[in-house]
Amino acid sequence: MTIDYSVWDHIEVSDDEDDIHPNIDTPSLFRWRHQARVERMEDFEKKGEDINKSLGECRRKLTDAQKKIQELTISSTDDAKAELNKAQAEEKKLKKEERDWEKKSGEHNQDEKKMPWNVDTLSKPGFSKSVVNVKPESDEETEEQKEKKHKTFVEKNEKQIKHFGMMRRWDDSQKYLSDNPSLVCEETANYLVIMCIDLEVEEKHSLMEQVAHQTIVMQFILELAKSLKVDPRGCFRQFFAKIKTADQQYQDAFNDELESFKERVRGRAKIRIEKAMKEYEEEERQKRLGPGGLDPVDVYESLPAEMQKCFDDKDIQMLQEVISKMDPTEAKVHMKQCIESGLWVPNSKTDDGDEKEEEAADEEVKPEQEETKKE
Repeated sequence: MTIDYSVWDHIEVSDDEDDIHPNIDTPSLFRWRHQARVERMEDFEKKGEDINKSLGECRRKLTDAQKKIQELTISSTDDAKAELNKAQAEEKKLKKEERDWEKKSGEHNQDEKKMPWNVDTLSKPGFSKSVVNVKPESDEETEEQKEKKHKTFVEKNEKQIKHFGMMRRWDDSQKYLSDNPSLVCEETANYLVIMCIDLEVEEKHSLMEQVAHQTIVMQFILELAKSLKVDPRGCFRQFFAKIKTADQQYQDAFNDELESFKERVRGRAKIRIEKAMKEYEEEERQKRLGPGGLDPVDVYESLPAEMQKCFDDKDIQMLQEVISKMDPTEAKVHMKQCIESGLWVPNSKTDDGDEKEEEAADEEVKPEQEETKKE
């Protein structure tokens, strides 16, 4: 099954607007946001590791300095006293550095507590003690296999997927997935993404927003399963347990993902509509092309205003008069383009009088052209 969706992805495949295939890798729709978030978290963790490493190094040096001071206090030589003063100054300096690093460590820990929850922090160990089956590693599927799998799945479950997409309440969604666990998979998320774009193109904005909500629900479940390395069917209850009791920070994180997704859908739907309009306009233009391959609309717009009026009024006599007053070369060019675009049909079969007038208009330029050649 091939569906022409020049509307999505990479999110991120890239901005070259590659067509979306039904087996689009749905997690990639969120990769641009998810990757940035993961990188920020990694940078934050690295910063914490660097602080702890520096604090440990400072404490090691402080311990060495204090041992040295103990050894020097035993000796009474002048050199020992000078070394002792130096060691005590070093100890004082290291204690200050230790306090500074401890302060930075404390601030970092506070920042970590203030960080908003998201699908990645939700997936960290300790979220739940539920025991689930670990999903075995499997070989990556080919595009052909993905396409066949998607087609088969949709044919079997399309009605159920649409029903899930229209749900609103957390409890209803959880119960429906409990009754239909096979829906907890990437194929469902893929279908919901396409469904969102279709609804937006059809200007069914409220329905699009509802299905978008369910798309994010499915995406969070899939990301949770991926992070825990378990089958999504074994952890979707954990997501609902968390989202139904989450604090405002977690709700805000979910809503932020949802709003970003809806904006992306609107943008891609707009691109799809614009492409369809361009294709329609090109088809219409091809239908309009005259015998010489020219577009009558383009030719009409290139004509002098006097000639345009003749065609507007369908006045052949007026056209003859306008042509007779024009430069012969220019008149010939315009008439040639009119004929090649089909805007003017020489010797057309109307009534006898019109036919004669058309012949006269067609021949109007010739005598003047001959006079020009003689000169």
